[in-house]
Amino acid sequence: MELEMKHMELKAGDKLKIKGMVLHDADRFQIDLGWDEEDLALHFNPRFNDDLDGNVFVCNSKMAGCWGDEKREVNCTLHKGAEAKIVVTFTGDMFEVELPDEQQVHFPNREDMDVIKYLRIRGDFKLTSFKIC
Repeated sequence: MELEMKHMELKAGDKLKIKGMVLHDADRFQIDLGWDEEDLALHFNPRFNDDLDGNVFVCNSKMAGCWGDEKREVNCTLHKGAEAKIVVTFTGDMFEVELPDEQQVHFPNREDMDVIKYLRIRGDFKLTSFKIC
């Protein structure tokens, strides 16, 4: 599955609400937010079979095609074959990701982007709806 949107406007205070199902045989999926695919303020990447940590959330940023330092959270509340609601709030200086079971992941806006113009969701996730509010 892949959804890509360009020329959108996600500003400080806006939320991106994503609903769907993690595939039964999922390895990973990702939600990317930024200017384009080479400049990402947030790369949110749940991995279900990570070599280091098993089930883990990996967050990162990419500038001019170069990845930054990964932030890893090992208590992944997303499960294979389960429905998931993910809410990403852009505060301006931070991305707050709300997950099932009230888990939250926070990731700084390292690139100081004031408007997010690019969204990509792809991988082992069946998207059923998304909304920007």
